[in-house]
Amino acid sequence: MNTRKFHLPGEAALLIVLLLNPLAIDLMSKSVFGISTISSVPLILSTAFPVFSFGTWNYIFQTLLVITLMVLKRSFCPGYLFSFVVDIGFGKMIDVHNTWVTLLPNVLSLNVVCFFTGFLLMCFGICLANNLLPIVPTDIFPRDLSELLHKKYNQIKTTFDLTCLTTTVILSLVILHHLYGIGIGTFFCAFMTGRTVSLVQKFIGNHVEFYRLMKKEMVMPGKKMRHA
Repeated sequence: MNTRKFHLPGEAALLIVLLLNPLAIDLMSKSVFGISTISSVPLILSTAFPVFSFGTWNYIFQTLLVITLMVLKRSFCPGYLFSFVVDIGFGKMIDVHNTWVTLLPNVLSLNVVCFFTGFLLMCFGICLANNLLPIVPTDIFPRDLSELLHKKYNQIKTTFDLTCLTTTVILSLVILHHLYGIGIGTFFCAFMTGRTVSLVQKFIGNHVEFYRLMKKEMVMPGKKMRHA
């Protein structure tokens, strides 16, 4: 049965991503349950080497991911260029949201709300980002890697999250000599983010069509994603 879809400009979706995903990271960081697996790497680096802010380390980390993709593709990808600009805005918004999120009371009930709100916002933001180009490099990496390897997105996403988690554990023990920024929520994200994103993506694909304001061409949601 055909259903009428909501048409959303890609530029508007990109703005939503730049507002929501950094907020999601800060909310999860605020909770005592551990930050998302991807953000745990720049978090541990910003703690061990505070010469750069958390947001700046995010930019450095995500830039390395884009470079890695181009190396794996063995080609220069012009479409990734603007992603570097998006990445700068992403890192800055992390620092902006962090200025007020850190002022929230440190109580268990609020921490639970912060974690799950951040998790859901992150998954929703990833789904929006997966339908856009340019997008944030941490969303580009598993999406395009799944296409390169001809694997399902949720499998690549889970593997990527577990790799980030392992990297954070090693850096924490080697540099800080104790675990930092890792909790039960981090492990929850490692195993559940890919699955949750795939479920939300299917819903968005059935109800939303994206298009560019500058070029009136429709972008089919998730056309490059292999679902479970």
